[in-house]
Amino acid sequence: MTKLQPVRGTQDLIGEEARRHGHVVATARRVAGLYGCTEWSTPIFEATSVFSRNLGETSDVVTKEMYTFEDRGGDSITLRPEGTAGVCRALVSNGLTQTLPQKIFYTGPMFRYERPQKGRYRQFHQIGLEIIGAAEPLADAEAIACGWQILRELGITESVTLNINTLGDRESRDGYRAALVEYLSRYEGELSAESKVRLVKNPLRILDTKDAGDIRLLEKAPVIYQHLNAASAAFYDGLKAALQQMGIRFVENPRIVRGFDYYNHTAFEFVSTGLGAQGTVLGGGRYDQLVEQMGGPPTPGIGWGAGIERLAMLLAEPPALPRPVAVIPMSEAETEEAIAVAVWLRNQGIATDIGYRGNFKRRLERSNKINAMYAVIIGQDEVARGVVTLKSLDDGTQREVAVGDLAAAVS
Repeated sequence: MTKLQPVRGTQDLIGEEARRHGHVVATARRVAGLYGCTEWSTPIFEATSVFSRNLGETSDVVTKEMYTFEDRGGDSITLRPEGTAGVCRALVSNGLTQTLPQKIFYTGPMFRYERPQKGRYRQFHQIGLEIIGAAEPLADAEAIACGWQILRELGITESVTLNINTLGDRESRDGYRAALVEYLSRYEGELSAESKVRLVKNPLRILDTKDAGDIRLLEKAPVIYQHLNAASAAFYDGLKAALQQMGIRFVENPRIVRGFDYYNHTAFEFVSTGLGAQGTVLGGGRYDQLVEQMGGPPTPGIGWGAGIERLAMLLAEPPALPRPVAVIPMSEAETEEAIAVAVWLRNQGIATDIGYRGNFKRRLERSNKINAMYAVIIGQDEVARGVVTLKSLDDGTQREVAVGDLAAAVS
């Protein structure tokens, strides 16, 4: 029989990996709550048009990476490759565009067919935040600040740098697009095949190229700051001022455009050197047309997403599991009393283990294997007197404790 293995690009989260993953989610959920976010959970698959129409027909995700299939009803369905589009669809579908702003936190699996590599999988997991219905640069700064605080409380900010950019409004972007096309057209023969296509369909995406030749050509290319109108420049200045007031350091990087077509104004990435080569661990930007593209009214938004796997790899140590208390009956005759004690301890919020089989010696050995802090030993004599024997598994000392005092004794 063929040995079954996880599908390429997927992984099982077990033991330490599961603890790292859970710690990232719990930390992000708690910090997002400090910023007034409520948690949403959207389906892992949507109508394909939710993504293909709104992420941009020239984005790598749409052209190369989406898991798309036809269901039994003949509808085109796509496993979600990112979280923002589904959240905006949910906002419109649930009639929430009249109750703005909405501050949203989400977490869950995403799917992209790409080459698996360190910290990057075909089924991966994200945390994300969206602030929908706020047009002010302070909202962008708050979204960035929340991401920074999550990274800080995970203890990984020493290896992380915040890069920011502006894409301007439509007028600014159109002017910059024309200048970029004029410049790159002079070197069209030297561009990579992919950038030649983008030069026609979406020139700004060339700024996101990984081709070394393209990168060299871009060194002398026009930058967006030269083409910002007054409104876009004021918005960008407002963002930088708010970040400075919050004490958040940043580097201006005119090459950041993000991967999807729906972004405008703010674009940002938290880049880490802790994974060997530089890599983005959290990134996002402003999207003021996306909700309208979903069929809602014109609605501004700002948000980000972060890969949990990459964040988990940067943690110095996974959080330790709470050490349990092991309840051990001396014989089968005390099993009923042992169960009652275990139930009572758990109701007091104390992690408690009770073995299912084996004699007293084997159960005591198991308590050491699971790194229990105490063994609660219950024999006939203890039952008769309403006490238990409490043994410290660190130093071997033991004493009798009344059952009513047990929770305080092991806390």
